[in-house]
Amino acid sequence: MKNRVTGIGGLFFKTKDPKATKEWYKNHLGFNTDDWGCTFWWKDENGNKCSTQWSPFPEDTKYFEPSKKEFMFNYRVENLVELLKVLEKEGVTIIGEIQEFDYGKFGYILDNDGNKIELWEPIDSVFEKE
Repeated sequence: MKNRVTGIGGLFFKTKDPKATKEWYKNHLGFNTDDWGCTFWWKDENGNKCSTQWSPFPEDTKYFEPSKKEFMFNYRVENLVELLKVLEKEGVTIIGEIQEFDYGKFGYILDNDGNKIELWEPIDSVFEKE
């Protein structure tokens, strides 16, 4: 495969109070926060509009499982189905099935330290405000 990961799709972390954390970042660092956190927009080397999501989660979230870490990375990929096939052949642990939403496809793997990684084949246009 030519491109596996094309960028960081999101930074997700646990916090005692996600609402207060979003407010703090909004007030002190100028984050444009919403219910999900903050979306950062950028352009890739081809000039395509892309997004990266910053999201605080509650401390008791099960979303990062089976990882025991306080964070989870989301990486942008071009062809999730093909990448998961390649990773599986390479012996990488695949978690669950591909999930599809209007904003893209998601797959999950574990890295060599047991950290859950979210792989995202995005449809960025869904997030654009009109």
